[in-house]
Order: sequence, then structure tokens, then C-alpha cells
Amino acid sequence: MKLVITVVDIRGRCPAYKVGDKIVLDDGYKFNLQETTAACMHSLASILPYHVAIAKGVPPNQMGLAHKSEHDGKAYVHCLDPCEFTGGGTTTFSIERVEEES
Repeated sequence: MKLVITVVDIRGRCPAYKVGDKIVLDDGYKFNLQETTAACMHSLASILPYHVAIAKGVPPNQMGLAHKSEHDGKAYVHCLDPCEFTGGGTTTFSIERVEEES
């Protein structure tokens, strides 16, 4: 099992990510450096509170991270940068639990 965290939107200017970049965590917590295309310490603050629950299969809509009607299994979080005040950007990520084939 792995978690695939994908950049789906950027508001403002983000110096670390572009749409489509990925952070991949093997077993839900180990960085997969071969599949990860970019990683920023600031964004990890948004991901850390949820990665264990998502890795264990808790549905994102039960945590308030997806619409109640969403069934794609993806959670959505965004970077903590308040871009309107810093001149930076805020990045929205999807977090998806992916079962690996044996």
C-alpha cells in the first residue's frame, strides 16, 4: 500500500510545486524517493495529521476531507501559506491510498 499525494491546484505562486507533482509514501509513511517529484517542508504540516488515518483506510469524507457524496477515496488538504498576506501561494493536494499489486 502507498499514499500518493498529488498537487491538484496552486493559488498564487508556489516556489516548490507545479500542478501534477507527487509525494509518494510507501506503507503510508516512508518517502519513495524514486516516485516523489517534489516535496516541501511547509506542505508536510498539512499532510501529517491525516496520513496515518488515510493509510489505515479511514474514508476521507468521515474526516471532513472530502464531500460527503465523494466516493473517489481521495482526501483534500492545502498548504498553510496564507498567500494573500505573504505574496506566496497555497497548494491544494489530493491524498489517495493505493493498493500495490503483488
